[in-house]
Amino acid sequence: MTKQYDALFFDVDNTILDFTKTEQEALPLLFNQHGLPSDEAAMTAYRTINQRLWSSFEKGEINRDTVVSSRFTEFFALYDQQVDGADLDAAYRELLAQGRHMIAGAAEVLEKLSEHYPLYIVTNGVSETQFRRLKATGLLPYFQSVFVSEDTGFQKPMAGFFDYVFERVPGIEPERSLIIGDSLVADIQGGNMAGMDTCWFNPGRLPNHLPLHPDFEITKLEDLLDILK
Repeated sequence: MTKQYDALFFDVDNTILDFTKTEQEALPLLFNQHGLPSDEAAMTAYRTINQRLWSSFEKGEINRDTVVSSRFTEFFALYDQQVDGADLDAAYRELLAQGRHMIAGAAEVLEKLSEHYPLYIVTNGVSETQFRRLKATGLLPYFQSVFVSEDTGFQKPMAGFFDYVFERVPGIEPERSLIIGDSLVADIQGGNMAGMDTCWFNPGRLPNHLPLHPDFEITKLEDLLDILK
């Protein structure tokens, strides 16, 4: 099935940039700087805390500042250490911003798509970190605009986030747009509520246990070229 779109909207983390690899390098450095273990048990404990907090953020239960400070406060407390969560987050973001890992095929696919479509970024996260990573990987020039939750005052999948975006992309209508992302909640649910078509990037072939039905599902970015012939 193919369909004509006026614009494409991409998530960042684990959609075009490989956040998992970047995190796997940054977290051990941070933990070791503070005398904590960086084994798999520690990484799993941190990710469990982090994912729970970001999930609460996506549901609108807490704000971004609470996420990025509480995750380190909670994690270090597991090792009986009291830390300033905001300071730890700043150090972590500095390490993350140095990451240059891309999802396989991202540069090539974006280059080809940018010849035919206006491309936009729609991402939750910290604005400075996302911009620095996009610049460092050389992907930033492919995008007309970058919309980060920190700047919009809303986060995906909130309707306010997408309202903010479409108010700032003149001539682009949601129903003629496609959002591509790895999160069923932030990207697929958010896109559905905004009236967009949705493409779930699912390289791990994870099961979909939610009552959400993406218009497309792909396991590699190159599959977009077939969808968007």
